[in-house]
Amino acid sequence: MQELEQAIRERAYHLWLADGRRDGNADAHWLSAQREVLASSLRNFARVTVSDVAAASAKAERKSAAKSNAASGSRKKRRAA
Repeated sequence: MQELEQAIRERAYHLWLADGRRDGNADAHWLSAQREVLASSLRNFARVTVSDVAAASAKAERKSAAKSNAASGSRKKRRAA
């Protein structure tokens, strides 16, 4: 949490510098910095690669196949009895 606040503080400072160091816009700089930092954090958090999707899909297929095999095995046992 402290790292996030520090990142926002630093970005707000840089926005203030870019704005010509004018007084009276601290809230606007802080909110802009907060929006930018949080958006960047969410993009990094939500990033999914193609290999991640392929691995998850393969895992789901294996799980489905295992369930299907287990179900057909129990049906065979019931028929034999």
